[in-house]
Amino acid sequence: MAEKTEDETVTGTTTATAVVDPDAQTAERSEDAAAGSEDIAAEQHAEPAEAPSGTGQGAAAVVSAALGLVSLTGGWPGTVAAARETLVGQLRTAADASVATQIKEVYGDAWDATALWGGLFALVALITGVVVLVRPAFGAPGGIAQAPWIKSVAWAGVSLGVIGLLLAVLTYTGVLLGLPSAS
Repeated sequence: MAEKTEDETVTGTTTATAVVDPDAQTAERSEDAAAGSEDIAAEQHAEPAEAPSGTGQGAAAVVSAALGLVSLTGGWPGTVAAARETLVGQLRTAADASVATQIKEVYGDAWDATALWGGLFALVALITGVVVLVRPAFGAPGGIAQAPWIKSVAWAGVSLGVIGLLLAVLTYTGVLLGLPSAS
């Protein structure tokens, strides 16, 4: 059933009448309302996007500092490697070997193994700290700035890593605390 609305315009002898079907309007409105309510329901049930908190970067900075500290103080792998090298040196060295050979085989290789493990920990600490420090340069997720404490701890890890690596190289090469001479 068609109704005439108040949109009739009379100009001269021509009359224009807009015919509106109220059933079609109602159906169109209900479709729009249903689509809108589905969008709202989807938004309500969607999982909220979690903002990055920097927890991973903070943890990596702490790991960097801890590994740098281990590189300076020694760790279990370095101790075990040194003990193993001492045992291997004792097994290889004959009882009638010279004192210089005994020192080199029994103590020198163990000393080098300790330096190598310290250097490995220092290198990992250095790389981890540098990665944490340069991460914001590649775009922080969500635009969140890196917390100042993360930078401080990462710099501590880098510093300890550099010192540990330097000491490991100097120890391995015999420049720092070299083996005593047999004479």
